[in-house]
Amino acid sequence: MRDAKSLIETMASQLRELLARQKMTEPALIGIHTGGVWVAEQLHAQLGVTTPLGRLDISFYRDDFSRIGVNPQVRPSELPFDVENRHLILIDDVLYTGRTVRAALNELFDYGRPASVLLAVLVDRGGRELPIEANVAGTHLTLSPDQHVRLTGPDPLQLLVQTLP
Repeated sequence: MRDAKSLIETMASQLRELLARQKMTEPALIGIHTGGVWVAEQLHAQLGVTTPLGRLDISFYRDDFSRIGVNPQVRPSELPFDVENRHLILIDDVLYTGRTVRAALNELFDYGRPASVLLAVLVDRGGRELPIEANVAGTHLTLSPDQHVRLTGPDPLQLLVQTLP
């Protein structure tokens, strides 16, 4: 597997092409806490976006909230721009079941109605439980259900694939 830095460069290249093709200027980037924020920070710098970076903590929007409880590290979301009629790029580190992205979209729409939302992920590992698809992915991995991929960081960013006991 390639390193996180080169995967982010791949994502930046794909996003530049996609934004040019769709004639989108000045989209707002939003990272999903925690790994998605780390990836979004790198993409924000590489793309030269001037709109401040947004950060979402979806803890209260998760559909497993009643089962896992509140994460002690819950932080407020920060969207330093108006989402209404704005083109957004939602960024996460790993796309698996689609449930994290669903929760993020629910929260985003509580802030307003964006013009569009693109999804960019560092790793798309398949295994969807919901009909959610990334527009941009640094890489696609095929993993067994007992394998887990996670991003550690923020400096340096490193992808780890682990087999769960």
